[in-house]
This record gives sequence, structure tokens and C-alpha cells, in this order.
Amino acid sequence: MPRLFKLLVAASIVVSSFSTAARALDTIHVRFSWKLKGEYGFFYLGKEKGLYQKNGIDVILGEGAGAQAALGGLVRDNEDVVIVPAIFAISAIEKGMPVKLAAIYQERAPMAFISWPDKQAATPAQLEGMSLAVSVGDPATTYLDVFCALNKISCDKINKVQLDPQLKFAQFMQRRVDLISVYTNVDLPLVEERTGKKFAVLDLPKFGLGVPGLAVVASSKGIAEKPDLLRRFLAATAEAIELTRSEPAMAAAALKKAWSAAPSDELIKAQIVATSETMTSGQAKPVGWIKDKTISDALGLLSATEHLESAKPLADFYTNELLTK
Repeated sequence: MPRLFKLLVAASIVVSSFSTAARALDTIHVRFSWKLKGEYGFFYLGKEKGLYQKNGIDVILGEGAGAQAALGGLVRDNEDVVIVPAIFAISAIEKGMPVKLAAIYQERAPMAFISWPDKQAATPAQLEGMSLAVSVGDPATTYLDVFCALNKISCDKINKVQLDPQLKFAQFMQRRVDLISVYTNVDLPLVEERTGKKFAVLDLPKFGLGVPGLAVVASSKGIAEKPDLLRRFLAATAEAIELTRSEPAMAAAALKKAWSAAPSDELIKAQIVATSETMTSGQAKPVGWIKDKTISDALGLLSATEHLESAKPLADFYTNELLTK
């Protein structure tokens, strides 16, 4: 009996330990700005490989319906962090939304104009005389005037065709417009797989258009109340980003498990590889480190298309404190 009693006590201690460990995980709710795509693959690889759990986090990942909706949910405390293009967060902060950028993974969003090889625009000058699909909320066309000024071309010589974002691909395929904007890490692999064709690519960042892309945003309240949780989340995400660089197929497989009606393995992997190539390496500074210049340049872009109410200090827009131990 004494031996049996000791075994029972030992077993109860083990069970209790596991229960305590499970309870010790802090839940963090993450909302993306859009539906699943290869761009988000590193989050799913990090979750599958236990990187968040190792940092004491149970991460809940959710699809979104636009950057504004995600940011609104963040302010209402429905989410702990949101993953959105940084330019939308900067615009919202300038208008008074109580949130801050906690990490920027793409200093320049990988945007491009694509055209047919037999009528291509591979340089800015070749845009003149061509038709371009433009859509409300599309950063590539929103800042077209800035791009034209940077490259000393006339935007008046580009035929801008206003289209619903859902229609622009079909119009391009029917050759009713010469050019459409794409994200080269997500849209371009998808278009090429669907059509079996290679298109001429005008890389916008290469020609000076620097619109900050993929970023982590937290509420000012969350930063004040849960700094340790957010710090652990960003540390685990940095590990996930680096693991994804070396194991893109593994990341594709992890993402596919959560993606109903997922596209082909090859497409998901192509999106993941292309995304990794656009992200900061974290060699000199932690992955996601935010520079003053990134914010000030973004504000310059916004001032070209929006009326900025006041000149907020750059520190109002971001913090790097959560990226340091």
C-alpha cells in the first residue's frame, strides 16, 4: 500500500504539473487584415513547431476583412494584435486612433505593375500612353502621382481606368486594360499559375516607391498593460520568420492545414518564398525593427493624398521597446 500510495502521489504531481503548464500559457488573439495567403505562412509554422508555446503563448490566428476592420477590432479589444500593411496603421494613427506599430517586417511593400509581354511597361517611361486599372484603397495606384514625380514622367499621359478590385484581373485578361497592380509575393505567383504565362513586371520599390508593408500593430492600452506578452509574441514570431526562410515547404504544409480550399502546394510555397525575400533579415537589429525614416517617408506619402491634421512626433506612431529583451 505505501508503494501504491507513493505511485499515486507521483502520478498526481505529474498531472498537476502538466495542468499548471497548460494554464500558464497566455492567450493572444491575432487578426490578419485579409484572407489566408502565403504571406502569413510563418505564423502557422511557428504555431505548429511550438515556438509560441515555448514563449508561454497560445496564439489564436484569424482571417480578416480589411485593414480598417482589423484596426477597429484592435481598438475595441477584440484582438491583441493585428497584422496589416503599415501604411494603413500610420494613416489611422495620424487621425487619432490609439494604436502603435510594434514591428514592420516589410520596409517596402513588394508592389508592381504587370503588363503583357507584347505590350510591356518594364520602365516608368513606358507607362505613358498605356491604360492602368486603378482602385480605391490600392496603395500602388493611390500613390501614382508620387511615383510619376519620382521618375519624371507625366501621369496625365497614363489612362487611369477606375475599376472594382474584384474586376481588374478579368479586365486585364480580356486586355481591356494594359496594366494592373499586384503584390509580387502573393498576387504574381497566383496570376502566373492561373494563366501559365509570364508577364512583364515593373517593380515599384525599385523605382523609388517605398510604401511600408506587413506590420504588427498593438493598441496603446495593450502596450501599457501587456508589454511582456507582446514582447514574447514578437520574439516567437521572429523565430518563426527565420525558420520559414530555411523551411518554406514546411511552412506551406503548416499553413495548408488551416486553409480550407487551399491552392496548390507549389503556389503556397512560391508565395512564402517570395514573402521571405521581401522581409528584413534582423542581422543588425531585431526582426521588425522600425526606423524613423520609414515612418517619416510614409507620412510624406500620406501628405500627397490626404490632409494631415497635425505634425505628430514620430514616437507617436511606433515603438521598438517590445523588440528588445
